[in-house]
Amino acid sequence: MPSCGVRPVKSKKDLRQFVQLPYDLYQGNPFWVPPLRVDQFEVLNPRKHPFYDHGRTRLFLAFDQSGAVVGRIAAIINGMHLKTHSDDAGFFGFFESINQYEVAKSLLDAATQWLRHEGMQLVRGPVNPSINDPSGLLVDGFDRTPSIMMTYNPPYYEDFLTRWGFTRAMTLWAYYVHRKHVRIDRLRRGASIVRRRNPDLSIRCIDLSRFDQEAEMIRDIFNDAWSDNWGYVPFTQREFEHLAKGLKQIVDTRICFVLQHKGEDIGFSISLPDINPALKRLPDGRLLPFGLAKLLILTKFARMPEVRIPLMGIRKAYQGRAFDVLAVLETIDKTHTCGYLGGELSWVLDDNYLLKNHLDSINAVIDKEYAILEAPLNS
Repeated sequence: MPSCGVRPVKSKKDLRQFVQLPYDLYQGNPFWVPPLRVDQFEVLNPRKHPFYDHGRTRLFLAFDQSGAVVGRIAAIINGMHLKTHSDDAGFFGFFESINQYEVAKSLLDAATQWLRHEGMQLVRGPVNPSINDPSGLLVDGFDRTPSIMMTYNPPYYEDFLTRWGFTRAMTLWAYYVHRKHVRIDRLRRGASIVRRRNPDLSIRCIDLSRFDQEAEMIRDIFNDAWSDNWGYVPFTQREFEHLAKGLKQIVDTRICFVLQHKGEDIGFSISLPDINPALKRLPDGRLLPFGLAKLLILTKFARMPEVRIPLMGIRKAYQGRAFDVLAVLETIDKTHTCGYLGGELSWVLDDNYLLKNHLDSINAVIDKEYAILEAPLNS
């Protein structure tokens, strides 16, 4: 088996090679969705992306004997995670490798050596670069295109990571709901009971004319609603502003809702049109010279038949009272009215038994399985 060398990314050329690798590795794969290059360069740029207000990364490339790039990885320290959990956990992400274990091993060795040097006692991933970004290793569902902002990888990555010493820390499920099969009758009965018991509940669409205020309200509710969840890391204001700004161009306000109690915003549900079919029309991920026009035409005029619900939350003071049923019902009703055929709810933590049981009861089905893996960093 040919040997490989690993070195840190130090130059602009190295960074270009780091970004380029997935486009080469997945060339011809009908299920991989090429990310926009401008987004990839931004998320890796400490001067531009808000993650680096509290986080640090070290990027590595693997080369074969001919000098060709055959793998990449990022070692990641997330300051907000350490502040929240105080567990000395570092992370890895942006992991790609050809189908040779020695390449993957060399990359993992380099990343974990840096994390050890920085005082980390545990490594977890993949996250890119935070768990609030596209995260998780795909372990089932390789023959289907991922939904917007979800990851894709070859099947052999799981074997490489477990051979190195990783074990599963958490399973993440992607559920699928089709309007023809959902038990809408069950949802309507549940929503009717909730409304009868709580007449002060109301629901409204998000208001893009108050974009900054709406984004800050959603961030505040999310940070409260998710604070007891496994792996939770709070969004900083700049991180959420950056996320919201990126999504503003594609958001469909008809299917994004705010739940209110006596006029107070207490919950939200955000659904996004799945634009991945449009992104697949840009196989090199470049917006220039013609990609931007093509993407705008595709997203504006091409039919986007499905959605993804990536964000939903109810303030902790109101949890356990089935208020989220109203948001789910409204989402399914309005997506149907707006012409969407179905959608993905992802991801759902494996230990969220209440939500999993609820999704099972309305005929949602598990479509894909993802995992976050971890390994101790022994000295």
